[in-house]
Amino acid sequence: MKPLSTDFRDVYARLATSVGRLFVVTALATSAFAAGTAAGASEGSFIQAAAASAPPTGARGLCHEYNWACSSKASASMSSQQEMRVVQRINRQVNATTRTVTDMSQYRTAERWALPTSQGGDCEDFALLKKRDLIRAGVDPSKLLIATVLDRQRNAHAVLVYRSTAGDLVLDNLTNQIKPWSATRYLFLRMQNPRKPSGWVGVYSRS
Repeated sequence: MKPLSTDFRDVYARLATSVGRLFVVTALATSAFAAGTAAGASEGSFIQAAAASAPPTGARGLCHEYNWACSSKASASMSSQQEMRVVQRINRQVNATTRTVTDMSQYRTAERWALPTSQGGDCEDFALLKKRDLIRAGVDPSKLLIATVLDRQRNAHAVLVYRSTAGDLVLDNLTNQIKPWSATRYLFLRMQNPRKPSGWVGVYSRS
């Protein structure tokens, strides 16, 4: 192969430098775009309150009966990873050990919010038990909010919302899978007020 001339080597070197600079600029632009896309994807990760709302009928005496259910005490005793493991464990545990029983069959009333009995409980009772057990396990009470929704068949339902660092996650008695609220395909109606859980707020639902 014929050796390259000095002039050609200089041109080649300058071209290589220019290509290298172009590669770096392109990589930086791609990284910036990816970061922007990730930031955009995080929008809507938290349920947005619309306005103050009356509590669900069965929850009107909730704070009087269970003061921990309305606690706004803030604490941070675990890392996010540790806390998530606790949330997953207790969600599975409550779902596995609590039978589903309607309020009508237990109390002869359409709606009563209470911890499950030895017979079991309905959806809001599951949510209450998970909230109590998570608080006992050291999860910040201000991150645990009960919400009412319409499920995929548009039946009334209740779930526990866990406010993780990545967004609102749903603990549901119908599945052990913990999903972002927007992935449940539920229509969110009301939720305990994040600033004052003794009150309730209507929510903007985009699920």
